[in-house]
This record gives sequence, C-alpha cells and structure tokens, in this order.
Amino acid sequence: MAHLLPHSFHMIIALFALLSVASLIVWLKCQRQKGQHNELAMRTQSWWWMIMIVVGALYLGQKAITILFALMSFLALKEFFSITPMRAVDRRLVFWAYLAIPLQYYFAYVQWYGMFIILIPVYLFLLLPMRSVLIGETDGFIKANATIQWSLMLCVFAFSHIAYLANLDRVHPAAGFAGLILYLLFITQFNDVSQYVCGKLWGRHKIIPKVSPNKTWEGFIGGLIVTTLLSTCLAPYLTILTWQQGLMAGIVLAISGFIGDVVLSSVKRDLGIKDSGALIPGHGGILDRIDSLMYTAPLFFHYFYFVTKGAV
Repeated sequence: MAHLLPHSFHMIIALFALLSVASLIVWLKCQRQKGQHNELAMRTQSWWWMIMIVVGALYLGQKAITILFALMSFLALKEFFSITPMRAVDRRLVFWAYLAIPLQYYFAYVQWYGMFIILIPVYLFLLLPMRSVLIGETDGFIKANATIQWSLMLCVFAFSHIAYLANLDRVHPAAGFAGLILYLLFITQFNDVSQYVCGKLWGRHKIIPKVSPNKTWEGFIGGLIVTTLLSTCLAPYLTILTWQQGLMAGIVLAISGFIGDVVLSSVKRDLGIKDSGALIPGHGGILDRIDSLMYTAPLFFHYFYFVTKGAV
C-alpha cells in the first residue's frame, strides 16, 4: 500500500484486525448454535467486501474514491426510486436527477465550492418543477417533485460531501486524504455499532418506538459517549483537527448518525418495507448501509470546512 501514508495504513490494519476478531467470534457462535447466526455471518462477510472495496479505492487515489462514491450515489438513488411509488411520466424527471450525479461529483473533484453547494438545492430544485410543468400532468405534481428533490438531497447532494472531503488539501501530513475519509467512515459506522450494542446491553427506555422500537435512550447515550471518545482520540492522528475539535466532531457524528438512521426507518415504515433492497447480503440495500452517512457526511463536512478554514 505504497500510496497510503503511515497513519492511514495503520488505521486500515487496525480495521482488518478488528474485523478478524469479529469474524472469529461470529464463526464460534455459528459452530455452537447451528443455523441461528446466518444473518450475522452474512453481515460479517459483506463487511469484508465493503472494506476491501473502499481500501482499494483509497489506494488508487482521490479520483478513484470520487468515482466510487459517485457510483454509490447512483445505486442509492436508483434504489430510492425503486421503493418509492412514482408516476410513469416521472421517468422524464428521473433522467435529470441521474444527470446531476456526474456534475455534482465533478464539482467535488475539482473543488468548485460555489457550484458544488448550489447545483442541486438551487438549479435542480428550479429545473425539475419546470420540466414537470412541460409534461403537462398535474395529478400528483407536488408529491412527484418533492420525492425526486428529496431523494437528490439525500442520495446525491448530502452523500457527495464525502467526495469533496476526499479532494480537500487540508490533510494530516502523515495520513493524507485517506485519513480524513477513514475518520468519517469509521466513526460513523462505529457509532451505529456502539449504539446497537449499548442498547442491547442496557436499553430500557424507548426513544421513538413508533419509528424504531429497538432504539433506546441508553443505547443512544452509550453510543454518544463511545463515539465521542473514539473521535477525540483519532482526530489528531488522522486529521488536522485538534482533540478538542475532534470531541465536538464526535458529538456531531453521533447525533447526526442517529438521525440519519431513524429518518430512513421512517421512510421504510411509511412504505411498509423492512429493507430498501437486497444488494448487500445481511445488510439489505445500499440505503440501509449509508443512511447514517447521508446525515453525517454533510454536517461533518461543514464543521470541518469552517473549523479548518485557512489551514494548510
């Protein structure tokens, strides 16, 4: 991994070690209780593939990681459209939604902040209703445009902030751009895991039972504490954030990750489905896996962008 700087390389080794331990524990459980942990085993196998794909892209460089996340945006948007009831005439609007992906990620890659920040929430938000008017179908007009615009905000605009982060020059000299991406991805995903584990161990009081019955205050607070501690420790090692700034980043990531999770849960409950798809064995669809990132990515980006303004 010659293209990965030492701190990023060490972080990846730690991730593989952590996943190896988890895989061993799952294997032992499967051996002791045959047929009772098949989904957990599939989840672990999928994590291996997902981590290797991300690491491969990080090794190849910023262009590769930008293309990878653009592809993930495409798959997420496609999945969103597949689970959401839409009119036949809306396919003409969907074309413009897909066209936004290469444009948005190009602006992220070349660091054109002005166009990156307004392409979707300004130009696409104005273009889509205009195109819808030209179709001439008024029944379901508001619902169709709101659905497509919101899906663009979540799957493309929000998620593309990861690609913009990957191409920033505000990087740790011993971690490079990969350190910043590893920091965001690891803290976000570890927050999901820690909230789940803390909820299983100590969860008693439900937060929003109608949306997500398994979410508890104990799980949320426990995950918040664990995530903040981990974020505080890793920030100076992988990014140019100080430990104090890393502490605040951990709070932002823990809270926004939780919100992203329950927002998609609300969408699925409204549609009456358990998973958004079946692309990732054991995890469901890609939306099920990146729901937290759709909130953590833009909020962490803006926090990092303005906190480090002027940093070299």
